[in-house]
Amino acid sequence: MDNLLGLLRIRVKRGINLAIRDFRSSDPYCVIRMGEQRLKTHIIDRDLNPVWEEDLTLSIDNPNLPVDLMVFDHDTFTRDDEMGDAAIDIKPFLDAQKMNPDPDTVQNGAILNKIKPSDANCLSQESCITWNDGKIVQHMLITLRNVESGEIELELHWIDIPGM
Repeated sequence: MDNLLGLLRIRVKRGINLAIRDFRSSDPYCVIRMGEQRLKTHIIDRDLNPVWEEDLTLSIDNPNLPVDLMVFDHDTFTRDDEMGDAAIDIKPFLDAQKMNPDPDTVQNGAILNKIKPSDANCLSQESCITWNDGKIVQHMLITLRNVESGEIELELHWIDIPGM
């Protein structure tokens, strides 16, 4: 952790139209992985449109490592079912962070960058990186891969570590 750049807080906001993996519903939770780090949200019972509003924080020491998101259906007696996955591209967010905007000149709500959906990312729609209350924030809606339906809404925040 000698080359720690900072902390990336990923707010897992909600799931939209997730796949059915049990009889009529699913018990979804999200797992976020980056290198050796693995974090997960709590399980929401019987809900295809769960609202987590949960913050998961990754230590960023290598910005080139992929951030993977996986959604699972919790099962009590059998292995949890996969409900899709996605790659989260944090490079545009980190590039905006390096811009180091001046809080005295940048207006609250200013858009620093827009990222369009492409084959290289899992975005469902254009994602905006904005300046909010003195911090850089990125809102994103991610389309899950390897599944019949589902999207996950996320928000990225950067946490500077004092003295770095």
